[in-house]
Amino acid sequence: MKTVLGRTGWFAGLALAMAFVAPVLAAQSTTMPSTLRYGSGLMDIPVASVLPHMTITGTYSGFFMDLGRTLEIDASGDPVAFGAGVDKFYSDASLAVGLFNRVELGATLQSFNAAASGGNQWGVFGRVQLLQPEKRGIDLAAGGRYVTAPGFADGVSYQPTRLGFPDRRFRESYPGLDNVNTELSLYGVASAHIRGFDESLLPEHDLTFSLGYGTGMFQEGDQLSFYNADRWTRIYFVDSDGWFFGSAIHFGIGDSALLTLMGEYNGFDFNIGAEFDVRGVRLGAQYLAANYGEPGSGYFSEFRKPRFGLLASVALSPNGEGLLHKPSLMLRPPPDTIIVPAPPPDTVRITREVSPPLPEGTPADVCLATANNVRVRVSAQGDTLVGPSRIPIRTLRPGIVFAGTYAGNASWFLDDEAITFEERQYDKSDNELRLDCGEIVAVGEHMGIALFGMRDADRPLETIYVAVRPGIWQGYKTGLQRTRGED
Repeated sequence: MKTVLGRTGWFAGLALAMAFVAPVLAAQSTTMPSTLRYGSGLMDIPVASVLPHMTITGTYSGFFMDLGRTLEIDASGDPVAFGAGVDKFYSDASLAVGLFNRVELGATLQSFNAAASGGNQWGVFGRVQLLQPEKRGIDLAAGGRYVTAPGFADGVSYQPTRLGFPDRRFRESYPGLDNVNTELSLYGVASAHIRGFDESLLPEHDLTFSLGYGTGMFQEGDQLSFYNADRWTRIYFVDSDGWFFGSAIHFGIGDSALLTLMGEYNGFDFNIGAEFDVRGVRLGAQYLAANYGEPGSGYFSEFRKPRFGLLASVALSPNGEGLLHKPSLMLRPPPDTIIVPAPPPDTVRITREVSPPLPEGTPADVCLATANNVRVRVSAQGDTLVGPSRIPIRTLRPGIVFAGTYAGNASWFLDDEAITFEERQYDKSDNELRLDCGEIVAVGEHMGIALFGMRDADRPLETIYVAVRPGIWQGYKTGLQRTRGED
């Protein structure tokens, strides 16, 4: 289109500015599937999230094409005759890597042919996450895809198609039509990641909704009858003019598998698919171009025919707990529960004794390892009183258990070992202290113990906290020279 250069400068300037001012966050989010050719996303469209830092994905995908005849066109792009049929499996390969939880880069190989058959087609792609909410909300990203144009050694300038294979009919120029430029595709995309309703009949799940606008392959070629969307799609979506959208529902299966069901519109085609991710090994199936019906004279264009696709992908995380990258859903808040001992059996007594008054105590809140406050009373002697009878907690242990997991008896805590979090080392700092749950927020975990940080603290965190026992916390600071627990 004629506005490609102007949009190029706008996208590039915005992405560069936001990349310098955006902080690096590492909050756990929903694992996105692998696209057919361009890293993470849905099937053909991108989303506003990126791969986690140093996570690498390798993907092989393809689709079946079976046509009894194909359409031939003249120099103006108008249909003139029918040609030979097609019975082939077209395939692609791609490699992508995430950097700093903000950037995703990759390369794609779409065709490997002799010069007379279009030559080799390869490309590169990238995406920068501009807005990344800490927990939930709207993500924003900008990115681009560049694919080399095919060449048939005949002196004609061709352009890459949206399906990843060279086609002599898809040229750069046609008399009376705007030039076609699909080598460079720039886009901006917004995505909403929503945690599913845990009380529903469905398994634990998340939802993703994406809307974006792009140039190049997202809109070019819309004036060509063999390449454009069918009449129904053009009527109701006005050729899209570069707009694309999609949604997905992600089901957690156990603690190491994710099933994603998704649908999208890429500016030309409606695609639906499913992808199953087990500990980073992904298998997918798609029904592509579902919006096209069979014409009365039979299918005549590869670009307007429904087709089945397959995908195999693997996600590696060298910096993680294992080599493979285990999929995940958004973090769930821990349940607000306190486990108390069962009341004693009812006893009937005939007595004239008067029950002593309940012990006096000042109301106070104790912050648990679940980041929830529980109301207790503290006597003048310093005893913590619980229950309707205001019994000192020290006389009930271990009969009473508070919710949460505590570090007080953990060997690494008793041995003053350091904590490694977000690639930084934290050491014990100062004495134990009391914190209010309103001041802190969960940021991660270490060996089964939740890690917390101050709500108003900037990343990277200078101090993190662990719950030692109910109401008592220990701070760990980064940058300290260790003096305890050293060999």
